[in-house]
Amino acid sequence: MPALSDAQARAVIANYSKINNEANAQRDRTLLDTVEDGPMYAMSVSDYTETEGLPKADRKPYKPWSYDTSSAKLYIPRFTTGQNRWFATALSGEKGKDPSRIAVFAEQPKDKRWELVSVVDLDSTTLPDIALDKDGYATAVAATGNKQLAADADVLRTAVIDNFATGGTNTGTKVFDPTKASQQQIKVHDETTRKFGKLGTTVFAGGTNRFKDAYALKTSDGGALVLFAHTHTQTDAVAHSGLQINPDEDDNAWLHGIPRTSVTYTFVCSDAAAVPAKAAPSRLIGYTCARTDASGPPVGSAPTDRT
Repeated sequence: MPALSDAQARAVIANYSKINNEANAQRDRTLLDTVEDGPMYAMSVSDYTETEGLPKADRKPYKPWSYDTSSAKLYIPRFTTGQNRWFATALSGEKGKDPSRIAVFAEQPKDKRWELVSVVDLDSTTLPDIALDKDGYATAVAATGNKQLAADADVLRTAVIDNFATGGTNTGTKVFDPTKASQQQIKVHDETTRKFGKLGTTVFAGGTNRFKDAYALKTSDGGALVLFAHTHTQTDAVAHSGLQINPDEDDNAWLHGIPRTSVTYTFVCSDAAAVPAKAAPSRLIGYTCARTDASGPPVGSAPTDRT
């Protein structure tokens, strides 16, 4: 049977917007936890933490917002009894605008609450063609270990991390066709690893990924839209003693303005890819990242030059 009805899904989205605004206005993590989970909750909490690290005078006033439920495109799969229920939806934050994000809401089995677990900003408003049955319902397929797909969530995750870590040299450019999203990840690698010149280095690597859940919907070409999460780190380090990294204001919550000899940032990200059924490259169609941590050894008291 379907995870829920069209009307119920739109009510879930509307309720999310309402509670999310209430939580955000007070940075109320407990209230937020009633409507968010997974990578989405981690990203939101990192926004709260970053804001709380700023001087009060520099904190921007909170502006309420909501998703436009009338224009939401719903992709509601059917599930059998006992299966965890979820649905995906393409959303716009502005009335009259085409959806520019794809989100996953999952029911938490323990308390039967529907919570937003993932949101991905898409490259374009042209979505993969999701296969719908005669009643308008989508088909969920396995996102991991699925031999019917050219790549599963684990392969996609490894390739995304490779885009950041090597500029796609090992698997990123083999698994993915060039798209705006994958090119952007490679650009982040290329530009960030050169930013210090001879004064320092930047190295990207995979981080401990707490968010293993992945979601997939069958597309009309027999492939799937796969939604997954990854975690990566970025370590900046000075080239030699006598140099220091000066944290900027947005890092205050974690680094407290104290100069460091190296800093490791952690990013939690949600990703979306269109994956073919046959052996061919996939297309990364969007990703969204948030810095969730930063740490590193403070410099000693010796005189320093600044990087």
